[in-house]
Amino acid sequence: MTFQRARSEEQREIRRRAILDTATAMLGEMPVAEVSLNELSRRVGLAKSNVLRYFETREAVLLELLNRFVQEWLVALADELATGIDPRDSPADRAGRLAEVLSRSLADRPVLCNLFGAQGSVLEQNVSVEVATQHKRASLDSLATATDLVLKHLPEFGDTAQGYCLQVLIMAGALSAYVPPPASILAVYQADPALATLPIDLHEALRLSVIMTTMGALPRP
Repeated sequence: MTFQRARSEEQREIRRRAILDTATAMLGEMPVAEVSLNELSRRVGLAKSNVLRYFETREAVLLELLNRFVQEWLVALADELATGIDPRDSPADRAGRLAEVLSRSLADRPVLCNLFGAQGSVLEQNVSVEVATQHKRASLDSLATATDLVLKHLPEFGDTAQGYCLQVLIMAGALSAYVPPPASILAVYQADPALATLPIDLHEALRLSVIMTTMGALPRP
């Protein structure tokens, strides 16, 4: 950004994108809980009050990123499901492949999972009704897209597909809260290796959880 003050709509959009891109970079370095408005402002090169002209709170920034990441993930997921599931397979085989693709796709995106985990307990707690409304509308649209994708490859789910998709996303967020462990827990594992059996591998934990949820949701003959 070479201008001192955003005067045109184009300049305001450039500044808005810069804030979102900077927050994205921060999420690649630290968990959601450590992303602060002060540090975001410093990295963008704006006063905190100027950042607040574009986003009312830190949580509003992160909710917008969540919506952006979900949209990007759904586009990629459509391709992953199309190449990963053979429509000629049995319902049980297609369900197994669906679980594998979904769990791997989410585990490969730990930042997205981390945002899912913080959504209800943190991100939605400090935003206006207007921002919350926009976010919920975007969330419902995303859930509808995910539901359509699942039904395309496993129509046997029927009316349970939407609830299934919601449960998978909730699980992804919940499991990501344990990965990676904080420094204090890592110190415990180092001091007592016998306790090191407890760490969670996000890929494996999600795979098992999504497989069990998928098979449980599949209608019985």
